[in-house]
Amino acid sequence: MTPTTDEVLARQDLTAALRSASRLGLGEGICNHFSLAVPGRPGHFLINPQGLHWSEVTPGDLVIVDAQGRKVSGRHAVEPTAFFIHSALHRGKSNAACVMHTHMPYATSLTVVHGGRLEWASQNSLKFYNRVAYDEHYNGLALDEAEGERMCGEMRDADVLFLGNHGVIVCGPTVSATFDDLYYLERACMLQVLAAGTGKPLRIVPDDVAAKTGRQMNGESQQAALHLDALKRLLDRDDPGWSRLA
Repeated sequence: MTPTTDEVLARQDLTAALRSASRLGLGEGICNHFSLAVPGRPGHFLINPQGLHWSEVTPGDLVIVDAQGRKVSGRHAVEPTAFFIHSALHRGKSNAACVMHTHMPYATSLTVVHGGRLEWASQNSLKFYNRVAYDEHYNGLALDEAEGERMCGEMRDADVLFLGNHGVIVCGPTVSATFDDLYYLERACMLQVLAAGTGKPLRIVPDDVAAKTGRQMNGESQQAALHLDALKRLLDRDDPGWSRLA
């Protein structure tokens, strides 16, 4: 089945996000996964394949699976936990056109300490005010439908889920918006962890200012699109051929 123009663009966007995440040190081995609803094909989504490093994925490598987690097309396999995590979120969360799951180091560091929370201590963190949830119940690898559904339930009213002892999930309406959140989430967590290392108390922003700033930051959707466009230009410069379909 020949991809439509919209699907080709979707494949290129998701690939740009994967490769850029790798360049920024947000990936881990050949683990973790990004997915995106296929334009014009309800109930189907693109996902990166098992066994390929994010830095080598091309648009043609991405696999299409359906909302039940069954592979529909693609020349590679899909990592088993990806089926259960991503299919549950695409089925159960209306604004989850794009889902990014990582074990990126600073965000994940907050999931391995008691009481780890994203604090409203930096401007970057305020982007996520009232958008974050926490899953405190680590149950091992997500290898069944029930675990995917449980994670989806924990994230129902949030765009970001910190998975206890595990990593994070970020959902959004587009690749650009979701990747922008992923990037700034890690930056916010990095600032918090580095600040905590000084041994001095964090300067917490009052709730009213945090809420206002969050609205200001999330009302500017163009910035995320411009961010992804810039990353694509860097890939064009440094990784010629990254966007090929073959």
